[in-house]
Amino acid sequence: MAELTRGDLLARAGAAAAVAALGGVEAADGATRLRTWREVRAQFALDPRRIHLASFLLAAHPKPVRAAIERHRQALDRDAVTYLHAHEDGLTDAVRSAAARYLDVPAHELALTDSTTMGLGLLYRGLQLGEDDEVLTTEHDFYATHEALRTSGARVRRVRLYDDPRAASVDEIVGRLRRAVTGRTRVVAVTWVHSSTGVKLPVRQIAAALPDRVLLCVDGVHGLGAEAATVRELGCDAFVSGCHKWLYGPRGTGVLWANGRMREQLRPIVPSFDGSSYGAWLAGGGATGTPDGARLTPGGFHSFEHRWALAEAFAFHAAIGRARVATRVRSLATQLQRELGEVRGVRLRTPRAAAVSAGLVCFEVAGRSADDVVGALAARRIIASVTPYATRYVRLGPGIVNSPADVTAAARAIASL
Repeated sequence: MAELTRGDLLARAGAAAAVAALGGVEAADGATRLRTWREVRAQFALDPRRIHLASFLLAAHPKPVRAAIERHRQALDRDAVTYLHAHEDGLTDAVRSAAARYLDVPAHELALTDSTTMGLGLLYRGLQLGEDDEVLTTEHDFYATHEALRTSGARVRRVRLYDDPRAASVDEIVGRLRRAVTGRTRVVAVTWVHSSTGVKLPVRQIAAALPDRVLLCVDGVHGLGAEAATVRELGCDAFVSGCHKWLYGPRGTGVLWANGRMREQLRPIVPSFDGSSYGAWLAGGGATGTPDGARLTPGGFHSFEHRWALAEAFAFHAAIGRARVATRVRSLATQLQRELGEVRGVRLRTPRAAAVSAGLVCFEVAGRSADDVVGALAARRIIASVTPYATRYVRLGPGIVNSPADVTAAARAIASL
């Protein structure tokens, strides 16, 4: 399959959107759609006595994923060597193909990882830039991005995209980032949805605004499985995500996608066990040329039963419908913002507009620390989270395991504080 540039992705996204507007279709793999949200919730073994509003941190496995993990585990326990030799290549290819269909990118461009953090490390530590080149990132990005860039040795600058997250807008975000680009800027490193504030970046508009010589890299973990847009529609050059958050995939799984232009700037960081790399070593040399996804995938033995069950996670989302998932997440997040907005003493930090927000909702409660609020909610059997940043907010993320009643119960519990 031909390499895709950022321009290709942006151009083809318009046509894809037009087709999608014609109406829903069956899941790509022919799976029967889950018809109701009650049926979706029944796929999870979550404690029914608790309201789980922090699945975005570490998600439970739905039934098909649990079954696949158990199937592979039992086979490995019976005869690990035989099962590995007989199935590793086919099962790994199946996972890469399933991820590629979901992201709408070529399968050979995908690397498999264990987490977002691993993917960011492989991407930014693997950059090969000139001494005068620089990477532009933001003040809002998480530790994993900042630290991977710091230890890469690259020249790095940071830009602030908004002062008040609640008032963030597409024009402000795109304008500030574009003005920060200089003649030295070679790579822009951003995060799709900020876990610090819940602000969603307009990635497609950013991609369109950047000079073509600048490569756009995206940490997509809080958009993957919550937003309907594919990587093709985002128009970026590299996309990194763990799969054990909004996608409800196996814990310890992730993906790294990079188009041809991006991969020309990358070198593998961890030796791969792919055929070309291993074969070159056997022949007394090393693999050369632009690395594909297999060469960028760290080698060694993995938690295979989890990695191989990732295909079922993508199939599970296809059975629901990615547009339905995004609409559900948006509806619940909007309801949560509305109901929290009516609670005295609550200060919302996430913007309401769909263009700059997704599933995460961050807020403060007057006179209470974020940790105190999360602890008080836990005592009421409502699972929340604290933003892991210097400025700490309470965050909730209603997803496909939740109902409108869950949202109302959480808002009432917060009001009772």
